Amino acid sequence: MQATAYTYDPETRSGQVLLDDGTPVPFGTAAFDAGGLRLLRPGQRVRIETEGEGDALRITLVTLQTL
Repeated sequence: MQATAYTYDPETRSGQVLLDDGTPVPFGTAAFDAGGLRLLRPGQRVRIETEGEGDALRITLVTLQTL
């Protein structure tokens, strides 16, 4: 699934992405670290992997979108 980086805190390595429908979804340190990234800037297009759905949706991986 694709999303757009919305917020990112380099101290906690966590933040939020916006899904294509505009829904903000938070991600934690574990999801950021799983993607092997060092930095994330708001507006960057990212690829995410998730578990669950609805209110239980949880991001398990955040990485840069590659073409």
